[in-house]
Amino acid sequence: MPCLAVSLRRLSGAVLAAALLAGCASGELQFAPACPQLSLLADGADLTRFNGPGRDVTDRVMEVRIAGVDAACRSGRNGDVLATITVRANMARGPAAQGRQAQVPYFVAVMDGETILDRQAFTLDGTFPPNVNAIRLAGGELELRFPGTAERGGGRYRIIVSLQLTEQELAYNRRGALR
Repeated sequence: MPCLAVSLRRLSGAVLAAALLAGCASGELQFAPACPQLSLLADGADLTRFNGPGRDVTDRVMEVRIAGVDAACRSGRNGDVLATITVRANMARGPAAQGRQAQVPYFVAVMDGETILDRQAFTLDGTFPPNVNAIRLAGGELELRFPGTAERGGGRYRIIVSLQLTEQELAYNRRGALR
């Protein structure tokens, strides 16, 4: 079963380049492992949060849109596949917002066919500077480990990313309010 492990380390370009060159010097040609399929749930890519039952523009607290998910795969020990992902989002502060801080939950799930193997929640934290009502932000770098075997590699799995919405927020998205 894959294990979702958070790793907040960053590799510098120089370290990555040195590692790539060292791999070339060994004379062995290695191919990238089969990566899991990455999916962004369409209904969960956007969030419009309101301060109450009103749905007027003046009732908006924030709007968030997942702008992208950076992903890369590499071989791990014992044939494992290591996938690293970072969720990026655009966040806009609405007229009904209180304060300059905002937190938006999102989740990452790992599936094998229709079976959810693991699901973990994370938070995108945003701070709006004075006189700024739109920011870009990124979650922490997440590392996921997938067992690899000769018969079944990392390509059999699927990684799902979505904002964590309430029932009302999901219904708002499904009505096509943002499309």
